Amino acid sequence: MKREDVVQAARGWLGTPYVHQMAVKGAGCDCLGLVRGVWREVLGEEPALPPAYTMDWSEASGDERLWQAAEAHLTSKSRDRFESGDVVLFRMRQGSVAKHLGIIGRDDHSPSFMHAYNRYGVVESPLTRPWARRIVAAFEFPEGLS
Repeated sequence: MKREDVVQAARGWLGTPYVHQMAVKGAGCDCLGLVRGVWREVLGEEPALPPAYTMDWSEASGDERLWQAAEAHLTSKSRDRFESGDVVLFRMRQGSVAKHLGIIGRDDHSPSFMHAYNRYGVVESPLTRPWARRIVAAFEFPEGLS
């Protein structure tokens, strides 16, 4: 498996509608569902299925559940050294839990990321400064991407 395989798989999800808790290409997914779907395409069976979660999950308790799950199943790396095909975790508001994921599409002069965004579905967005400063962690899919 190569980084380009991850990027190509993620781009195959572009246009998939946003549907909370789903992970079905073309039918619906949320940001976690996108990562889960790409995992299935490039690695096979998912290592674990997530429990049911609400749109505001984990906020009341402050538990970093998505971060913990990412650390359990993906390989952590410096959030400042991401590459194409890496998964990035965002904290959307200061003081809240990190609960948005994206997959880096380009890491050159015009970085981008694919993500499932409420009301827009799966899109590839420029990784602008406002997005980049929300990144709290970066990960790569396991098994030595090249």
